[in-house]
Amino acid sequence: MRPDPRTALFEAERPRLLRLAYRMLGSLAEAEDVVQSAWLRWRAVDPEGVAVPAAFLSRVVTRLCLDAMKSARARRETYVGAWLPEPLVDMAEAEPVEGEDLTLTLMMALERLSPLERAAFLLHDVFGVPLAEVAATLDRDAAAIRQLAVRARRHVRADRPRYPVPREEGERIVHAFFAASRSGDVAALRSLLSAEVEIRSDGGGRVIAFLNPILGVERALRLFAGLARKHADEPAAFLRAVRVDGLPGFVSRERGGVLQVTALAVEDGRITGVYITRNPDKLGHVADALGLDPPS
Repeated sequence: MRPDPRTALFEAERPRLLRLAYRMLGSLAEAEDVVQSAWLRWRAVDPEGVAVPAAFLSRVVTRLCLDAMKSARARRETYVGAWLPEPLVDMAEAEPVEGEDLTLTLMMALERLSPLERAAFLLHDVFGVPLAEVAATLDRDAAAIRQLAVRARRHVRADRPRYPVPREEGERIVHAFFAASRSGDVAALRSLLSAEVEIRSDGGGRVIAFLNPILGVERALRLFAGLARKHADEPAAFLRAVRVDGLPGFVSRERGGVLQVTALAVEDGRITGVYITRNPDKLGHVADALGLDPPS
């Protein structure tokens, strides 16, 4: 049976649409829902009347995301503790593709933008959509879109990594950090952490996590030394080194069997950010990729 051309076209666009929706929403599950809704809308139109299907689908997904962001922002106002984007984990060496140069730290910076600023920045600066097409998508004139993109760039400029960390160097830092943090080796940790290191932990109220960010190397050293003493009888298990939204990171099994994904922001060889996702609602796809039981 020959494949339906309409279905084939949509499936060819699905990976790009999913990346766009994920970057807009910070949630892979919500992005998948948006793309599925876009598919239903695509089925309802006459493809002969769509001049550029890729542009049409981008417009549909962007507008669905803007609608979804209203409820998502309301939910985050009542979120327990720190909120981190759902970790997009790369398990293998791969060539970067469109939209994958956004790191987790930059994704967090995008949270400070208005929905329209975020959409303009992602479409124009990240996905390379022409300004006129972005204007049509957001139902604004080109001058307004240009201003939105300028404001967005100004907000996120400081959070763009100056130099990507090579994969081998990232894995070296990841293994060194895991060993030092779990053993409470203060000297080794001091050599790895930036003086202004920031630690955020997202448990979503489902599992134990730090409610507030831990800021500064001295507080970080006390934290890891204390945790190592407290949990010496139940050591964590390192499962795999991964890339987490472009950052070096790892998947581990922590005390109580909690699945955890940790991403490390690195500048000039020092760790400037430790971003820990423990909320089981955000780790189902990681468990699937590693062949583990679903987190609970």
